[in-house]
Amino acid sequence: MILAITTAIGNARAQVPVIATTAPGALIGSDEYIRSDRLGITFISFVDDLGAERYRNALILGAGWNRWPLYWDRVEKQPNNYDWLAYDKLLATDIRNGLQTNAILLGRPGFWQDGESIRNLFTPIYANGTDNAETDEAINPDNPWARFVHYAVTRYKPGGVLAQQNAFTDGQGIRVWEVWNEPDVPQFWNGGREAYARLLKTAAIVIKTVDPEAKIVFGGLLFASDEGFLTNVLRIFRDDPLRHRYNWFFDIMAVHSYDDPWRSGWLTKVVQDTLELYDLARPVWVNETGVSVWNDYPGPVWAYAPEQRHRLATLEQQAHFLVMSAVFAWSKGAEVIFYHQLFDDCGNYPAGTNFPPHNGELCAQGVCYGDAFGLYRNTLDSHCFSQHPFANSPRPAAMAYQLLAEVFGTQPFAPVSLIGLTEDVTHIVFQRSNNEKITVVWNNTRQPRQYTFRASSAGATVYHLNGGKIELPAVGGSYTFDLKPAGDYSFPDLERTRSSAIGGEPVILVESPSP
Repeated sequence: MILAITTAIGNARAQVPVIATTAPGALIGSDEYIRSDRLGITFISFVDDLGAERYRNALILGAGWNRWPLYWDRVEKQPNNYDWLAYDKLLATDIRNGLQTNAILLGRPGFWQDGESIRNLFTPIYANGTDNAETDEAINPDNPWARFVHYAVTRYKPGGVLAQQNAFTDGQGIRVWEVWNEPDVPQFWNGGREAYARLLKTAAIVIKTVDPEAKIVFGGLLFASDEGFLTNVLRIFRDDPLRHRYNWFFDIMAVHSYDDPWRSGWLTKVVQDTLELYDLARPVWVNETGVSVWNDYPGPVWAYAPEQRHRLATLEQQAHFLVMSAVFAWSKGAEVIFYHQLFDDCGNYPAGTNFPPHNGELCAQGVCYGDAFGLYRNTLDSHCFSQHPFANSPRPAAMAYQLLAEVFGTQPFAPVSLIGLTEDVTHIVFQRSNNEKITVVWNNTRQPRQYTFRASSAGATVYHLNGGKIELPAVGGSYTFDLKPAGDYSFPDLERTRSSAIGGEPVILVESPSP
């Protein structure tokens, strides 16, 4: 039995919520896990860690998708010499656990690098000297990127090499291929917009030729430093004679949203509006969203001054963020939400970065805190930040994710309305396919307040992030309940019209249609 435990870590208090659990590996493949089509988690596993416990933790929470990078340079370590074994194991483990995979084609071997781009990227894709594939047309041996993509998809598509070797059933394999990660951020891609357009076009043509049912994801955009990146790539595609044959070279738009949950909905709308200028419409995925914690190891637990914890949340605010980010995105029509990430792992720090919990006294020695995005705290054998006294325990955000899966992950739903972004209370409504109505509300102010709104039925089930659930009858055709205030969150870029970036604890109400 898992018990709720509270203890001091430095000057912060780490609370371990109750999450139902099972022995590692038990119930894998059973119908007791939700496996939501609308929810994923990044790095449930990766080539260096395929532990059964990681999968168990993600399945308990209701995840349906895993997202991880397939690094070209880890596969082709010498020219024309490919080693797929690590990724064979990774994908096979996803499949055995019933998860769908959002695979990212990423990285480049040093011997194929051309400045900030890739050697021979603009050479024809096929051996016939064109970008048009004919029946059984061979890949141009002088185009290393096209060759790598071809081998990857041939191996990992449903019915591909790995599926045949493992006797996978129909449909088991990778059907969603993302082309690079955050190409609008120099840290990941500094080769320019034209080169990324060529990278995406080449991958799309190769993937669609090998597996016509595959979906191509435009590499998740952060919109941090180059807000015109998408527009400029679309301008390049607008003049390409092959754009209609290959669906403009992408089937899904992806965005990344951190720190401010409202941004998840805003970015969804931004890309929809941008695509509309070119008479395009695509599903939008927020396949990275999250906020790091300051008051729990490995975060800076001593950072009580606002300037020390810009864009860092408390444990409770991280849980609030997750719900708000998801419902903001869904309210604007986003399809799938991925929380970043399952464990803290190493975050943005080098492998091996480690130190014990402390109150800031180690900062004179160099790196003294790390990223704490994880739904779970790292294990004792983690490559980084492995000294939490409650290793491998869930943060409150884990319970928030589990609640999202329970409410939103079991049947289709659609947004109905969003009210009050700049008001004291945000009020978002969805409708399930069975006509049940889901209402999510929270307080944006620093004061507790009572909230009343009109009921659609005689009563509602009210869900709280701490796992509590009550039946609330409508009185006089309305519901009235208390909303907790927003906490202190240091977000220096908040617009003046908004009271807070992360509000108080969200409350979720589900109403069944009246008979």
